[in-house]
Amino acid sequence: MVTKTFIIQNPTGLHARPATSFVQKASSFPCEVNLIKGEKKVNGKSIMGVMSLAAGKGDELTLEVAGEREQEALEELGSVLEKVHE
Repeated sequence: MVTKTFIIQNPTGLHARPATSFVQKASSFPCEVNLIKGEKKVNGKSIMGVMSLAAGKGDELTLEVAGEREQEALEELGSVLEKVHE
C-alpha cells in the first residue's frame, strides 16, 4: 500500500467535473483506491463517495492505493487532485 497527501488546487474544489475525472481514472486501475479527508475514508472509484467529501480548494486529501500498479495509480490520480483547472 502507498499513500500520499495532496492539497486541492482547483479554485472550485473537487466538484462534479474533477470528481468524475478522478473516479474514471481510478476505475481504470486494478487496485483499491481510497480518499481520506479528516476522519472520513471513501472508495475513490465511487462518484458518490468522492462527492461526499465536499473537498474544497486548500483541503488536504490523503490518497491511499493498494494492489497491482499502485505506484502508477498514485502518481496519475495525484495529478488529477493537483490540477488547477478542470
